[in-house]
Amino acid sequence: MTRINRILSLIAVTVASLAVTVDAQVDMMMTNYVEALNYYNAAAIGTSDYLRVRVGGRWDRIGTDPAPKSFMLTGDMPLPLLGNKLAAGVVAQRESMGLYRNITAGLQCGYKITTGRSSSVTLAVQAGIIDNEFRWSERELPEGDAASDEAGDMPVEDERHSAVDLSLGAFYNSRHFWAGVSVTHLTRSQVTLDVDGDGDNAVTFNAGRKFYLMAGGNIPIKNTLFEIQPSMLLRVDRDRVTGQLTARVRYNRFLWAGVAWRHDDAVALLLGAEFSNIFIGYSYDRAVADVSRRGRGSHEVWGGYKVKLDFGPRNRYGHKSIRIM
Repeated sequence: MTRINRILSLIAVTVASLAVTVDAQVDMMMTNYVEALNYYNAAAIGTSDYLRVRVGGRWDRIGTDPAPKSFMLTGDMPLPLLGNKLAAGVVAQRESMGLYRNITAGLQCGYKITTGRSSSVTLAVQAGIIDNEFRWSERELPEGDAASDEAGDMPVEDERHSAVDLSLGAFYNSRHFWAGVSVTHLTRSQVTLDVDGDGDNAVTFNAGRKFYLMAGGNIPIKNTLFEIQPSMLLRVDRDRVTGQLTARVRYNRFLWAGVAWRHDDAVALLLGAEFSNIFIGYSYDRAVADVSRRGRGSHEVWGGYKVKLDFGPRNRYGHKSIRIM
């Protein structure tokens, strides 16, 4: 087998391996999931009077080749419609590993039902797309005349296909407690890519349904400026159950630190700060599962911004001019 053929075979095996595990790859398990709840539950939107935006990046298993990389954007805000009972959100995520790319994006709309003085339940739907791509244009080939000749038999155009995606969720929010349930990828979308470029080896990526249960709280420590913020995220799909437990301590609503444990995967350290309307966060994961021990751990970096919204009358305390009274 020539060097070119060996490279081609390696690429095909890599993609085929991704296809086997793509159900676990479509939804990223972010260590800082608390900062992007509406990525897992479309109903976790409009829980405050702010327009909130979060951007995060994750670098998995640093030191391995290829190392997975993921980027995420989330945003949400209340809407001044139907008595301020509507909310909107947006999510987008991009994951890459070698020549493989996966993108998911969706728009969210929720309806809020007031259940108490400071509590509510939101029901929401998310509609979007799943986009898978195999980027042949980025492959690296060995130098030499023979390699150049054989490269002509390899595909040169990127292979890319998309499918419609749909998710549903319900979310309860109060002053000191929140919880939600959701199901993603209701349509069980399938995207087929041509691995070798000649149509003989097509690989189907399945976005299987996933069920999420999330809960968390905010517990003030009496007579101090400290708060304890426990939370959990549980994911169930056809093949496995996984989840994460997180405990954070926040000081003066400004600085926070915490630890997390992800089932059969990793332990993590989390740090963050929020000043004015700006948020920054960081986490470091160290794998504990045998399959994932390679590499020097995983890193996440987050940033965000929020803006107070006021949909009340613009001139609620204004006075008319005596000249026109």
